[in-house]
Amino acid sequence: MAAATAGGPARPVPPADKRKSVTGTRKVVAAGFLLPALVLLGALVVYPIGYSFYRSFFDQPGTGFAGLDNYVEIFTDDTILTAVKNNAIWVVVAPTVSTALGLIFAVLTERIRWGTAFKLVVFMPMAISMLAAGIIFRLVYEQDPERGVANAVWVGVHDTFSESAGFPQAHPLPVHPLKAGGGGSFVTKEPVTAGETVQLPLVGVAPAKMPSDAEPAKAPLAEPGEITGTAWLDFTRGGGGKPNTVDPKELGLKGIKVEAVKDGKVVAEARAGADGRFTLPDSADGALLRLPAENFREPYNGVNWLGPNLVTPAIIGSYVWMWAGFAMVLIAAGLASVPRELLEAARVDGANEWQVFRKVTVPLLAPVLAVVLVTLMINVLKIFDLVFIIAPGSAQDDANVLALQLYRSSFGTDANLGLGSAIAVLLLLLVLPVMFFNIRRMRKEAGR
Repeated sequence: MAAATAGGPARPVPPADKRKSVTGTRKVVAAGFLLPALVLLGALVVYPIGYSFYRSFFDQPGTGFAGLDNYVEIFTDDTILTAVKNNAIWVVVAPTVSTALGLIFAVLTERIRWGTAFKLVVFMPMAISMLAAGIIFRLVYEQDPERGVANAVWVGVHDTFSESAGFPQAHPLPVHPLKAGGGGSFVTKEPVTAGETVQLPLVGVAPAKMPSDAEPAKAPLAEPGEITGTAWLDFTRGGGGKPNTVDPKELGLKGIKVEAVKDGKVVAEARAGADGRFTLPDSADGALLRLPAENFREPYNGVNWLGPNLVTPAIIGSYVWMWAGFAMVLIAAGLASVPRELLEAARVDGANEWQVFRKVTVPLLAPVLAVVLVTLMINVLKIFDLVFIIAPGSAQDDANVLALQLYRSSFGTDANLGLGSAIAVLLLLLVLPVMFFNIRRMRKEAGR
């Protein structure tokens, strides 16, 4: 077979199996180079997917055909349903918040002098592994304000606006002139009389937990027509003190609230000074003195970030901390290619900065925002590390996600590989639509 050429003799056409491709390489040679990659692809991707799909139709030992039982269990088991619900929350919240923050950071850093340094700081968490980030945020969310940064800040803000109790767990001894008054309060065993003094000793407060400005307690001085008293910590460091006696080394319970109660009504109240002394008017004559429960409630220890209600939002917060920098860098690269004349034209036409951002900048960045959003959606569908590390054992069922449930179902003493394979297939089915959307979008971009 020959092919004619303009102004020359016919040229023979090689057989189909010896034709060269556009790049000048024979198809057989090209197939030879592709074969190792195809073998690896089949061994590492195609075969595991196919075997997982096959295994999902068998029971726990893998010897009996279970049909769709494993898939039915996914949507009937409460623990797995929680994982599905949490995955939905992750897919909606985490990529959206990360992309929005990345967009805001990218736009704002263009207007500040140290924009590059700011981008470096925001992007730096990407250099940290998920394992390290999980350990960091497990400490950040510690319940104890002395260890957890989040609660240290939260308690500091709370105590600024709300006075905390000064003497939690304080209580009287049986030999003291006080008894339990119900609801966590303590009352005097006998009514008080004007012109007399009252002693209100307590124990159970560690000296280190006493107010820093508390002074050595002083015995009360009788005043005509008034009721005077002293509330103090009846404990001498090193021993040697006497019960119900104000000793020189014992401290006053500064700020403790004292109420005079008659017939169930508060007729007078006072707070002890730094040396523990307080004074009540003659209206308290014949009343019982009460130390209300507000003096003894536990101090505010902040929010239980890793409790059942907040564990998922808390972990999403750590994810956003890591990935907002990734979104910012990609969006900033797209922002650098936006024609500045379009932005200036909008400003000349009278648009304010918000209108320029909403109607010009964001539409022009739509392709980049789609890339970031889709990438993060695929990423959170298989989130595992942060949830496994940050969520404590008591809250792991509440923070459960599909990837974690896949691990828990497939490994351990009570492993069910059939259920684990079904969860893996479900994850694949959830990822596929997002991947197809991304491929379709890239083809559209390439065809422009």
